[in-house]
Amino acid sequence: MIVDAHHHLWRPERGYTWLDDPDLAAIRRPFTPQDLGVELARAGVRHSVLVEGGRCHADEAAEHLGHAADSAANGGPIAGVVAWADVADPDLAATLRAYRGLRGGELLVGVRSQVQGEVDPDYLDRADVRHGLATVAAAGLAFDLVVRVDQLAAAARAAQAVPELRLVLDHLGKPRIDAGEPGLRAWLGPFTELAARPNVTCKLSGMVTEAGAQWTVEGLRPFVAAAVAAFGTDRLMFGSDWPVCLLVADYAGVLDALRQALPPLDPAAVAAVFGATAVRTYGLAAPS
Repeated sequence: MIVDAHHHLWRPERGYTWLDDPDLAAIRRPFTPQDLGVELARAGVRHSVLVEGGRCHADEAAEHLGHAADSAANGGPIAGVVAWADVADPDLAATLRAYRGLRGGELLVGVRSQVQGEVDPDYLDRADVRHGLATVAAAGLAFDLVVRVDQLAAAARAAQAVPELRLVLDHLGKPRIDAGEPGLRAWLGPFTELAARPNVTCKLSGMVTEAGAQWTVEGLRPFVAAAVAAFGTDRLMFGSDWPVCLLVADYAGVLDALRQALPPLDPAAVAAVFGATAVRTYGLAAPS
C-alpha cells in the first residue's frame, strides 16, 4: 500500500495569488479531486493526505474537508486533510473546533502555517507561536513544518519545547539541492539537530522542485541518504508535492525518483516510507 502524504488541490481564482508568479504558469490552473484520482490510480497510490496550498484562508479548510468527505463516501483516496491555520492566532483553539464541526471535520489530521513566509528565522521561538503549537497538540493534531533551512534550528527548539506535539517536516526543510555539496553542507547540521527530536517526522517530498529542472536521481541521493540516517525509515514518509512537482517532473517520475534514490532497504522499511509512517503519524483511517 502506498500513501502519498503530501499533495495539493486548488482553483487559482479562489485566492492562490502566489501562483501569479510568471515562473509558475505551468501549474496556474485548477487541480481537482478528479485530476488527483487519475494520477494516483496510474501510480498505484491508494491513499493520500491533502495539504493546504498557500491560500491562507479558513474557507480553504471547508473546501478541502468537503473533498475528503466526498472521497471517503465514494471509496476515494483522500484519507486526511492538513488544513491552514494561523499558529499565532489567539483564537486558534476555536478555529480548530470550528474545522472539526465542518462536513468532513473528522478527517482533519493536522494543520499548517506558512512559516516559510516569515522573515524572522526564529519565528517559531515566539511565545504566541509556542502557545499555538501547544494548542495544536492539545487538539490531538499534527503540525506540518514548511520552513526554510535557516528556520530549522528554531524548529528543533520548538520540538523540544512542545514534546507532546507531532511535528512533520515538509520537503526536508527545503535544502538547496540544486547547489549540490554546498547545499548539503548548509542544511545537514540543523536538519540532523531537528531529527534528534523524537516527536518529529519528515516527508521525502518536494525534492525534485528544490533540485530544479536539471534534477537527477544522483543529485537527490545524498539528501535522501542523510534523511534515512537521521530519521530512520520509521519517521520518513513519501510525499509527491503534486501538482507543484509538475514544474519539473510528472507524478510517476517523482515516485520513481524516490524509489531509486533510497538506499537498499528491507521490505518493512520500504513499507514504512511508502505508507506505514504516514498512517501512524496522521492517524489515517487506512488499512495497514
